[in-house]
Amino acid sequence: MEGRQAVRELLVAGRREVGEIWIAERADPAPILGEIDALARERKVPVRLVSSRRLESVQATETPQGVVAFAAALQAVTLEELVLGVIGALGEKGAGGKPEAGAAQAVPGPTAGPAPFLVLLDGVTDPQNLGAVMRSAECAGATGLVLPRHRAAHVTPAVTKAAAGAVEYLRLALVAGIPSALQELENLGVMTIGLDERGDSELFGLDVGPRPVALVLGAEGRGIAQLARRRCDVLARIPLGGEIDSLNVSAAAAVACFEIARQRRKSS
Repeated sequence: MEGRQAVRELLVAGRREVGEIWIAERADPAPILGEIDALARERKVPVRLVSSRRLESVQATETPQGVVAFAAALQAVTLEELVLGVIGALGEKGAGGKPEAGAAQAVPGPTAGPAPFLVLLDGVTDPQNLGAVMRSAECAGATGLVLPRHRAAHVTPAVTKAAAGAVEYLRLALVAGIPSALQELENLGVMTIGLDERGDSELFGLDVGPRPVALVLGAEGRGIAQLARRRCDVLARIPLGGEIDSLNVSAAAAVACFEIARQRRKSS
């Protein structure tokens, strides 16, 4: 994992094992680096000062901001677990150790708290867009993210950096395909809203209420695939007032996630 904010949130969340953190020797003395060092020491995670060249030998993005963390991989859960609740989906708290796989433990029924608010991405392939969507979704209070296993961006160092720590709090499910996931969500009683510029309803006019809800966003250009569109309960559009007829998927996600969050707060 790379990027100052991402590494800070990794340590704050404490949900994944962190083996070691590297900080560039000549990194500018920003306050957040002091926070990272203090948090790492609190969790008994070793911090090494390394040369810029040494840091470059392991970095996966162009601008790691002088910080790299070696952490256990994120643990994906099932779609049903996203809806019903899951224990330990992001890993147990602990210090040190090497990355290792571990299965999440599902609880037998819904957990206490607000109804699930999921975000499904249908064929989004740009890492920066995925990271930005994750950041907006988490800030709006989404409880989970659903990605198809194939022909889509997945969580990489570039995504975690763009997400600025959101990956530590959003549970993640990988599914065979978005259409089948929508069918499963229908069976689980989740309202599905497809964001589509040709939608019959305006997003701001929907009555989401406090129910379980899933927002579906499509790829740049083609939008939501036809079969997935047909399986959404509602196709909604964001009303636009300018000459350009569409928003970037990450911008559209931010608008839609916060509108759904507003409606849920109003109903609670």
